[in-house]
Amino acid sequence: MKKTVYLFALSALLLSGCTEQTDSTVIASGATEQNDIPEYYEDYVLSPQVTDDRTLQEAGQSKQDAKGEATVKAVNMDSETYEVGPVELKVAESKTLQLRPDYSLIDFFHSYTHDQEFEIVKMFVEITNTSEEPVYFAPVALLDTDAGEMKLWEDDIYLEELNGELAAGETKQGNIGFIVENSDFDLVKITTSDVFDDQDIKIAEAGKFNIELE
Repeated sequence: MKKTVYLFALSALLLSGCTEQTDSTVIASGATEQNDIPEYYEDYVLSPQVTDDRTLQEAGQSKQDAKGEATVKAVNMDSETYEVGPVELKVAESKTLQLRPDYSLIDFFHSYTHDQEFEIVKMFVEITNTSEEPVYFAPVALLDTDAGEMKLWEDDIYLEELNGELAAGETKQGNIGFIVENSDFDLVKITTSDVFDDQDIKIAEAGKFNIELE
């Protein structure tokens, strides 16, 4: 019941506002050597449906693995931390990627797009409940690009269970990503959900921040 109420409240907010692969290879394009995996990925479990992009940190770099191919179109590797009530939200990196999924994953992506090659905007985030009580929160409830495209939390392709309950002192981390039709943008505007307590009472307003990509 709590989950249903939480998702209903999240939808209301939006309406009111309107197997890591060993055979992977990096194709160095504009880079002379493979980048190291950032430390914040240390405990991260790789997505089963999206190419591993952890070493792709510069525009033009590409990587192929068993899940397909990813090419960086734009990137922001500067970490930023935001406070939304008792929730600390860290955006470690943001990227626009061109993806070409392996044929075996076409059925999964057909629920989002019928294109065999497409672009996504994605972020690696870490969220921490700094309070001594459980809260309910979504780090990205709404994403707007400066090209006029809007994405909702339910359009996320990574499905890494970052939305919902955060226990007292709990930290979650993972990727959030959205397929975009128009990749001609330099800025994305993020709106989080409000923060709710375990009685479904709003204890903090949604946070808003911008991310520049280049």
